[in-house]
Amino acid sequence: MTRALLPRNRSGLSAIVITVILIALSMAAIVLVWVFINNIVKGQIKSSEACFGNFDKVSINEQYTCYDSAADLIRFSLIVGDIDVDKIIVSVSSASAVKSYTIINGTTIPGLVMYSGESPQTIILPGKNSGLTYNATGFASTADLIQIAPVIGGTQCEASDSVSEIEVCTG
Repeated sequence: MTRALLPRNRSGLSAIVITVILIALSMAAIVLVWVFINNIVKGQIKSSEACFGNFDKVSINEQYTCYDSAADLIRFSLIVGDIDVDKIIVSVSSASAVKSYTIINGTTIPGLVMYSGESPQTIILPGKNSGLTYNATGFASTADLIQIAPVIGGTQCEASDSVSEIEVCTG
């Protein structure tokens, strides 16, 4: 009598077990892919949040940006709005030279001095809602382009401002 209670064909039971295992494996794969993609997207969002909405808060003051042919230097002035900036990367291009300066508080940068000082000198980054002027030496001709890119929260942002028409300094 015990044989009558046991099914003779167990292939139906095997198909159900295999189907459940395949569904569980598929769900596990979906979870792994989701975790991986989610971490990548969150990392990209975090790095772009630092620069978002801050495009116009770091700029070049064209009024104090000029070329001094007597001293072979280019003077540029930076303005920082209501934002904390880690550093500012300045690129100056002319026919005679192309130079890049990373302006960080408390550093000495060869060929760059504060407007009011002599070389070598500690460079100061403009604070919140302020501006400073710098002299970049070693330029035998006027600059064709000055670009700046702020670094905010450890993330380098796109160029926030540029000047392509640099006047000759007067007075």
